[in-house]
Amino acid sequence: MKKTRFTHHLRRTLVAGPVLGLISVGAFGQAEVPNQGATGAPVPKSISVPQQKLDAADKDANNFLHSNMSYAQTRFHPARQINTANVSKLHPVFTFQTEVVESMETAPIVVDGVMFLTTSYNHVYAIDAATGKEFWHYKHKMGPVTTFCCGPNNRGVAVMDDRLYMGTLDSKLVALDAKTGALLWSTQIADPELGYSETMAPVAIDGKVLIGTNGGEYGVRGFVKAFDAKDGKLLWTFNTIPEKGHEGVWAPKDATQRDMLRDIAAEKAQFEKAGGDFYKTLGGGVWMAPAIDRETKSVIFVVGNPSPDLYGAERPGDNLYTDSIVAIDLDSGAYKWHYQYVPHDVWDLDAASPVILTEAKGKDGKTRKVAIHGGKTGHVYVHDRATGELIRYSEAMVPQENMWVLPTKDGARMLPGANGGVEWSPMAINPNLRIAYAANLHQPMTYHVEESKYPGGKLWLGGAFKVIPSEKQWGRLAAVNLDTGKLAWKFDTEQPLIGGVLATGGNLVFNGEGNGLFRAFDAKTGKKLWEYQCGAGVNAPAVSYTVNGKQYIAVAAGGNTQLDFKRGNSVVVFGL
Repeated sequence: MKKTRFTHHLRRTLVAGPVLGLISVGAFGQAEVPNQGATGAPVPKSISVPQQKLDAADKDANNFLHSNMSYAQTRFHPARQINTANVSKLHPVFTFQTEVVESMETAPIVVDGVMFLTTSYNHVYAIDAATGKEFWHYKHKMGPVTTFCCGPNNRGVAVMDDRLYMGTLDSKLVALDAKTGALLWSTQIADPELGYSETMAPVAIDGKVLIGTNGGEYGVRGFVKAFDAKDGKLLWTFNTIPEKGHEGVWAPKDATQRDMLRDIAAEKAQFEKAGGDFYKTLGGGVWMAPAIDRETKSVIFVVGNPSPDLYGAERPGDNLYTDSIVAIDLDSGAYKWHYQYVPHDVWDLDAASPVILTEAKGKDGKTRKVAIHGGKTGHVYVHDRATGELIRYSEAMVPQENMWVLPTKDGARMLPGANGGVEWSPMAINPNLRIAYAANLHQPMTYHVEESKYPGGKLWLGGAFKVIPSEKQWGRLAAVNLDTGKLAWKFDTEQPLIGGVLATGGNLVFNGEGNGLFRAFDAKTGKKLWEYQCGAGVNAPAVSYTVNGKQYIAVAAGGNTQLDFKRGNSVVVFGL
């Protein structure tokens, strides 16, 4: 039965609603093939990306096979033809324009000279990565329900063997033939009428496709699910909100050991009164692709904010596993460990930026295998990869003030604001320099709280966060020494940074800004070496690849709904 469709945008800095459309939906978990397809011509070569090639992606200078470069998600591309000595000569080779003029957050996949890129509203293009020639174009036939936060974005596809996999705004997972764009299967992941949607790039591994869910603003119960890559059947589910134990240990302090001003006695009394069954609407979306530790067969990811965002009385307790880094088993989805950064978050300070697996010195000075995360709090956290133990957190990359002042009806000012710090933007590392690079926002905000009951799949903030018009907003690209937690360098930008970072073997760091500027920096010193005006907001993470011996850098310039940066429809590709 069709209901009235209505649309209005949510920007995380304002008080408004999300893009919504409501209608009845059917059963979930069954693979189906609706009447969808691709236009254009097949890719004039076979596409095959076996598991062995996916495992070796971190050393592959020709391709870009994962949305964040490798299973370790380092976003460090080894090619060094473009370097600090010659990057000033970088120029556009071609610009590919899509038919969708809307925010672009895609990280293109490049396989043997063929680029697969996505747009808002779930279009996929296959193009020649050296010339920009279009092969095929797939348009997802959107279901009647889409309920999503912060723009109709898509952050890319996963590739495995001869197939591509994409999550959709109407909460489906689709498989496409990489050569032709033909739809092979489609599986419903969750109910969009309850607030579920997909913007993240999936991860394909060992015959499985892994995907989480966003939607923490709608009273969902977050998860990571694994589907069979052959037919789309559900293999396992890990719920980011446990049915029992979500109250946690009633922690009074955050990860940096600062008092969070919680009234634990009042929360415990409320928990007894509530009965503990609010886990079904407690949020905990997984916004970005998980990292995979091959050695321990672990899936490591971070979990976003609880629901409602600002009104904590509805959800007493620590609200596990929101605002946490979590490790689960790749084969079964079984829990391994977690570490919570912000228990009982009432400031919308999600953990969203993807986990990176690398090495850093432990507290004893010896090198250890670690998992790192850049938080909206403005810290980079370094964890032991096997146990989740917090080894260190970096000095604050952006100003922090009045932490953790509680939201009030009239508004309490705290820094960072609800966008961060580091938002969903993927970090990059240079493993040779042991430095992580993080795109940060500085947006002073006031936090307002109001009593709010579960509204049934509609926006559920329990208040508002508001930017302060009189205070300047800006961005900061920060380089953090992983062994010490100290800032190695910083570069401040005119506008808040959102979109992500790329590092390369040429000792370069690439990052874009909402005003259209795309820049290259010296990875050691932070010196700006080059910039180009792309004409629309560069709010996506760049990628690199090599075709016929020539290295390219590619980035999407489509702006951003969340921060209202200038929209566009292009992927710009650069070379020497």
